[in-house]
Amino acid sequence: MQHATYMFVLLGCIIGSGWLEFILRTRVYRRVIRLSLSVLPVVVIYVLWDAYAIARGHWTFDSRFITNIDVVLNVPLDEVAFFVVIPICAILTLEGVRSSRPQWLIGDEES
Repeated sequence: MQHATYMFVLLGCIIGSGWLEFILRTRVYRRVIRLSLSVLPVVVIYVLWDAYAIARGHWTFDSRFITNIDVVLNVPLDEVAFFVVIPICAILTLEGVRSSRPQWLIGDEES
């Protein structure tokens, strides 16, 4: 069970902000292309950065707290999941604020 600690933290993050999709109707998950265009560059850049740092010995992950499944370039599944989950949580939070404050403009509103 301890090997899933990192994943449980990510699950807590997604649960903590996931309710915004349903209660405040943020429609983040319904806009798949927009969400993908926001998250995919983050995943690619940071997975490559992590792979470089791991290969150079700049950092490692404590095998007691991760699943020990390497997905790509020796980057653990847990870390790749982090780069997907945390941006989604941030977008959900941003859209939650926007839905409760419609006068708050950030520059991507439809004309």
